[in-house]
Amino acid sequence: MEEKTYQTPCGTIHYWTNVSHPDEITLVFLPGLTADHRLFDKQIQHFKEKYNIVVWDAPAHAASWPFRFDFDLFDKAKWLDDILNQEGLTKPVIVGQSMGGYVGQAYAQLYPNRLAGFVSIDSAPLQRNYVTAVELWLLKRMEPVYAYYPWKLLLKSGTEGVATSDYGRNLMREMMLVYDGDQKRYAQIAGHGFRILAEAMEKNLPYELKCPSLLICGTQDHAGSCIRYNKAWHRKSKIPLKWIEGAGHNSNTDKPELINSLIEEFAAVFNNRQLPDYVIAKSGVAEVMVYGKT
Repeated sequence: MEEKTYQTPCGTIHYWTNVSHPDEITLVFLPGLTADHRLFDKQIQHFKEKYNIVVWDAPAHAASWPFRFDFDLFDKAKWLDDILNQEGLTKPVIVGQSMGGYVGQAYAQLYPNRLAGFVSIDSAPLQRNYVTAVELWLLKRMEPVYAYYPWKLLLKSGTEGVATSDYGRNLMREMMLVYDGDQKRYAQIAGHGFRILAEAMEKNLPYELKCPSLLICGTQDHAGSCIRYNKAWHRKSKIPLKWIEGAGHNSNTDKPELINSLIEEFAAVFNNRQLPDYVIAKSGVAEVMVYGKT
């Protein structure tokens, strides 16, 4: 993987690529809020010899710093498109975890004909009708919580609350420690992220996914109301939903082999032009499966 940069009016974005066939699909991995490119280490290790890869440290995160907090969710989607154009990549399949999934939906809104595929990992729908007014109100007021909550307790809850596996928790701890000694920056990243999420929802845009799509969610995902959102998202959209048994909010770190196999099957669509059975809705109801049960 080669580290590169892209200059925006607000700061420099650092991203990593491995491109061998630019005319083929590219797996674009977008980490969640406060996480960085390492969130997808297990996926990149698995796919880097098979597909073009792009992964970034989102604006203001990790290496993408210093960065002014003068941007919204659509700016992130536009900058992502600029990066893809800079690399000559025209067939992105966005794999977004949590906040990364929201960026993917903003990208779909802006560039509906450019997005080849979309995989949501422990994310949620961006449409306004899924959330309550109270939830939007709270999203806009999260920064003080992260600013004044004791850092040691935040570190503990932030690692144990998003993953069930030792690997997933240790990795999240390592990513959070980027901000050790600078809790103000961590709070700014989290608070700003939730605010621009609420603002994107309040735009009340369709955020329609016109490409092959897949929803993935851990059965132990207790971040907000992610499980409830995914059930409703699947029910209303008929997008296939895969439950990952025993996985938390960062299910790709808790059950990396299962997630890799799902992405592998999904990506194969673009090679043989034939959808996996689970992507084909039967009688108007897409399949729901639970993976990882023993």
